[in-house]
Amino acid sequence: MSRTHQDHCTELEAELHRFAAVAASADPAAQVPTCPGWTVAKLLKHVGIAHRWAEHMVRNRSAEPVPPRQVPAGVPGDPADYPRWIADGGAALVDTLRTAPLDAPIWSWGGGHGAAFWSRRMLFETAVHRADAEFALGAEPRVEAAVAADGVDEFLGNLAAAGRSFTALADLDDTGTLHFHATDTDGGEWMVTAEPGGMSWTHGHGKGDVAVRGTASDLLLLLYGRVRPGDPRYQVFGDTGLLGRWLSKTSF
Repeated sequence: MSRTHQDHCTELEAELHRFAAVAASADPAAQVPTCPGWTVAKLLKHVGIAHRWAEHMVRNRSAEPVPPRQVPAGVPGDPADYPRWIADGGAALVDTLRTAPLDAPIWSWGGGHGAAFWSRRMLFETAVHRADAEFALGAEPRVEAAVAADGVDEFLGNLAAAGRSFTALADLDDTGTLHFHATDTDGGEWMVTAEPGGMSWTHGHGKGDVAVRGTASDLLLLLYGRVRPGDPRYQVFGDTGLLGRWLSKTSF
């Protein structure tokens, strides 16, 4: 099912509540295994700043990128106050997104330019970092299947739109096809064609040089580099070297 801007706003609002709940239960000093060198406090600070930066971009209809450091963030001095700070910033972001005119051009680095890009982008920015915080707690994160499948679409679409400007992808000299198959949602199949310096993708079934099967949530976390393809939650067939090289260049 195609999701609208308002759908993404509603899903973002729900994801913000989940993130705030995880943040409130996490030790700010705990290490985040999926973000080497980061503590939970650094993760929460990053997310809170990202929300305020995106809200500023949308509210001001920014046609050019604004450096995040130029956006007042009001970061609390005590990391114990981060959960409330994140909740406040997230609420402001959702309010701004919901009332933004969809036809107003707003800068973005991926596919699409407008409020609809940012509601979707912030949904998955928040969901993946919520997963990071849960990994720090020793929990197993999950994203609802249909939402996660939309996240795979968003990831691949932005990656293809970035093309050769995505520095790591520009270094990839492989040519081959990758098939990702979600086992828990209809229509959750993607064919990716890797080519020197870029990639393309489409929905559908096909025979790839390598194929990966898993839940939509787990595929989303795989693409973001949060779980490795050798994890037993995945079934992998074919050229594992191609998969590893492609993931190493595209995960962020």
